[in-house]
Amino acid sequence: MYKRTLFNFIALLICYLSYAQTYEVQYTSSYNGKVLTEQPPTLVWADAKENFILNNTIREQKSDYPFEITKVEKPSNTIVSYAFLKPGEIISSPDAESVGKQNFELTNETKKILGYNCKKAVTKINSNTIEIWYTNDLKITGGPSVLGQNLGFVLEVERNKNSLVTASSIKKIKKTDIDRILTGSIQSTDLLGYKDLLWKSRFTTLKVFENETINFSDESKSDEHIKRFANGTIILKKIKFPAIKEGENIFAEIKQQSNGDAYDRTGTVFFIPQDKASSFFDGLEKGAKTLPVYENGNGKQYFGVAATENYSPAVEMMRFFTAFGIQKFNHIQLKGKDWQTISPYRQDITELKPSLSEKELWIGTFIGNYDKGGHKVSLEITIHKSDQTVHKNNVAIPLFNTLNIMEMAGQDYSTMFDKDKGLFVEFTLKKDIKNAQLRYITTGHGGWENGDEFVPKTNSIFLDGKMTFSFVPWRSDCGSYRLYNPASGNFPDGLSSSDLSRSNWCPGTVTNPDFIPLGDLKSGKHTIQIKIPQGASEGTSFSSWNVSGLLLGYQ
Repeated sequence: MYKRTLFNFIALLICYLSYAQTYEVQYTSSYNGKVLTEQPPTLVWADAKENFILNNTIREQKSDYPFEITKVEKPSNTIVSYAFLKPGEIISSPDAESVGKQNFELTNETKKILGYNCKKAVTKINSNTIEIWYTNDLKITGGPSVLGQNLGFVLEVERNKNSLVTASSIKKIKKTDIDRILTGSIQSTDLLGYKDLLWKSRFTTLKVFENETINFSDESKSDEHIKRFANGTIILKKIKFPAIKEGENIFAEIKQQSNGDAYDRTGTVFFIPQDKASSFFDGLEKGAKTLPVYENGNGKQYFGVAATENYSPAVEMMRFFTAFGIQKFNHIQLKGKDWQTISPYRQDITELKPSLSEKELWIGTFIGNYDKGGHKVSLEITIHKSDQTVHKNNVAIPLFNTLNIMEMAGQDYSTMFDKDKGLFVEFTLKKDIKNAQLRYITTGHGGWENGDEFVPKTNSIFLDGKMTFSFVPWRSDCGSYRLYNPASGNFPDGLSSSDLSRSNWCPGTVTNPDFIPLGDLKSGKHTIQIKIPQGASEGTSFSSWNVSGLLLGYQ
């Protein structure tokens, strides 16, 4: 009797010790057979009650913010995610459903990993084929991700036959370090809120405008936060940019809705360089005619459009065009048309980094309109760590900008291309520039049948008197944005005004810059000239071309 009792006690003790055993499993990652040495090994702590998924850098408390730790609670398989947004700020969210929603095809294939017998299961996630190899030899469940937590202990995960995470070591440990890492106050939130806070913590956001009105009204006045000019068609705010490092990307995003104006209008997001004695801000405060004048011989004067020794024009960050009455005019119903409610414009502006990093600048937005309700806009600039940076220039020199931002304050339309001289700008380089490019934005205007908005015209760029580049800027995809244009007119031929092809713009879209190679430029004086065969006026109708240019390169 005594021996049987002792035997049962020992069996229960062995069972308990097995149940209470904690494993530490490390995984290496590889892609197309090459180990990703720059990626810290995934680390899993697992016992019968819970699993923790992290990596060695997190365990050593050397990880850059933000980072995540995942806990799997057993036997419910509830996933609790912890996001470390910054020192002292941790959020968490439970998810009791995702593991149960996993569907696997169990196969008869087997193999050994680190001496453990493994079986293969296959699933598809977002069109990716995922193969996992799991073992039941360890008597507990776990793995390097939430996949397969209810099958066994996952020792290998392969995605699309090229990305592999595989166990490199398994050992028993007495205690984990999780209590040393998960310390302090933890704020609980819902799953969507958790994902949103984590996503936003991965980049820097500069809020410029939030639901501001851009309209035409004598009642539009500046306040302590926003300056308003040209009867409210220009809004301006001073923004301090942080140091923007090599390898970081910059994006500008504006969201726009009609607040009363039904038409497609020219819009621009710009900043004002203040590196010279005179700036575009002087013209806003004192009048356009206080800015340097450009003349092409047609008898007109164009103020503030071209760089001089003592003046830099406003720099376009992004040019956009409002849709026909989005949101405000969504009551105009057409069968089969479900109108969009907001126009989003988002553009990579990383090439402007030399002009933005550690600078405090006036950032502005202009929409040309004569409507008291006008438009509503929100603008933010985001800065992202990335290894996908394309533009790595360290020079950005403003040369010209003919978009008449102060249109409602008397700045003339850009009709200087009616003469062969076109736009002619002289500039002086203090140092040589390598791999120079012209960041060139161009759109044609003149909104009647023979106007340059609807007639393809060649843009020719001359550097130091020699043609460097020539092309016809044209957009033929405008019909793709019909659902953004509820107030667009419909014609007897079955087309809408917003369908029509245009000179490099469509209602409800961004106009992308062209990056024109100029080669290496020596220090000293240079000239750049833009020629466009601008169409002739018809009565009170006239054509014009909004062009802006920024010199990029390396010094």
